[in-house]
Amino acid sequence: MNDDQLLRYSRHILLDDIGIEGQQRLLDAHALVIGAGGLGSPVLLYLATAGVGRITVMDDDTVDLTNLQRQIVHDLSRVGRPKAESAATAVGRINPEVRMQPLVQRADARQLAELVAAADVVLDCSDNFATRQAVNAACVRAGKPLVAGAAVGFDGQLTVVDPRRPEAPCYACVFPADAPPEEVRCATMGVFAPLVGIIGSMQAAEALKLLAGVGSSLAGRLQMLDARRMEWSEIRIGRTPGCPVCGSRPLV
Repeated sequence: MNDDQLLRYSRHILLDDIGIEGQQRLLDAHALVIGAGGLGSPVLLYLATAGVGRITVMDDDTVDLTNLQRQIVHDLSRVGRPKAESAATAVGRINPEVRMQPLVQRADARQLAELVAAADVVLDCSDNFATRQAVNAACVRAGKPLVAGAAVGFDGQLTVVDPRRPEAPCYACVFPADAPPEEVRCATMGVFAPLVGIIGSMQAAEALKLLAGVGSSLAGRLQMLDARRMEWSEIRIGRTPGCPVCGSRPLV
């Protein structure tokens, strides 16, 4: 680290759990972020300000006026632009040292496999069940940790998938692919603006902890937030032996 970096990241370096070694791990890390919307906005901003050296962000959508109620990485001047490029612009203004790779597209299975294999941590900030299952499968195959979040209405949830831990479940253990929930989206159901900030910030925190080697993650735990009451609940989950994704005889 140079003198400017030592000053910029001094409040991290002062933490005994991070220090210079942990901060250097962040600077050397590569995060893959799927989605640059409500959850992706705080994720991208906090990863960048924390000094994650390389960030790839994938999103095939464009910035819309209705997004600005909650998607804080975008602004009015970038309405109509691809969200991935808009997010890269915002990150560059906050921390120009971060190497941003914006991908304006929806990933197929082959590309996801390549992108996940090249990353140190993956953050699923998407808004649909099929993408979450595809990202989970790619992370399990590549043995890469995944931080998965979701938010709609006043309800949010968060978990970590860590295939490096043999006892930890994958996303499909908790939400089986053959039993998809009724799809609900912000465009039809609405979403409480600060909720995506809460869940997205926690996703960033879990990712930074994984990269820096700090504390314990949410692997094996699903946390849920009812923002009406500001009340958290948690479920502990084990790996499903017959899971078609992470079980002993995976089908996916």
